[in-house]
Amino acid sequence: MAARTSLVPFSSSSNEFFLKPENQQPIGSFKLRGAYNKIASLAAAERSRGVISYSSGNHAQGVAYSARALGVKAVIVMPNNAPANKREATARLGAEIVVVGPGSDERQAKAQQLATQHGYAIIPPYNDEKIIAGQGTIGLEILEDLPDTEAVFAPVGGGGLISGVATAVKLKNARVKVVGVEPELAADAQASFRSGKLAQLGAEDVSRTIADGLRTQSIGAINFEHIRSYVDDVITVTEQEIRDAMKILARDSKTLAEPSGAVATAGFLSRRQKLPLSKRTVIVISGGNIEPQMLAEIQA
Repeated sequence: MAARTSLVPFSSSSNEFFLKPENQQPIGSFKLRGAYNKIASLAAAERSRGVISYSSGNHAQGVAYSARALGVKAVIVMPNNAPANKREATARLGAEIVVVGPGSDERQAKAQQLATQHGYAIIPPYNDEKIIAGQGTIGLEILEDLPDTEAVFAPVGGGGLISGVATAVKLKNARVKVVGVEPELAADAQASFRSGKLAQLGAEDVSRTIADGLRTQSIGAINFEHIRSYVDDVITVTEQEIRDAMKILARDSKTLAEPSGAVATAGFLSRRQKLPLSKRTVIVISGGNIEPQMLAEIQA
């Protein structure tokens, strides 16, 4: 179902590294891996009742695409500030969309309400072992293609991607450094990582970042345990650093990234002088579903 994406050698100024282009998935995002793994694992009786999820966009498309492939009804609860291109893409894949306010807690609560009312199976965006395992295939592919990888940078939103990648990579080679990257304006993962306990941010606070896929108010409890066990550090980037990384990645259509997808690249480029990194660094582009007006803006 999900494509096996190949590493892409990339250089910027004096920096050389590899990109893992999950923007090349059929839905333009890594989210397809976890969504399909979760829905495929459901019993036939569960799938017959339909599935429901809550997402600002990429997970929504992953669930809708997977459900359509498996002949399952899909309902997606989306925030009213989700990018229009992601809402429209989800609808084109056949999902029924329910719109709520901007808070991640609000859309999760609505999904749980509808699941109870209609018997839908909930497909969480990140706080689930099947989701984490699906995203972990990215880490396995990285080490298959570059066995001597020394560091991996990946974005952090709810924690599904970094949980899966870090777990897969570290269990194969504990010497690989795994770094999570998130926006300064939505730095709940770093706060959690530093304090050792889950941090919660307000919906209005995290809504300020352009990285719409990383506007979660808190990482998942299951994800947090994986992060504490296998992630070496969580760093943050500014909005301008995200935009700068997007502009660099947009030079090649194969590496075009939406704001969330460019965050890991921004983290590497902004810290490259401080971190002892070699050319065997892999950076995950988590998605490429960029709005047309934003693409025009960064290319201006």
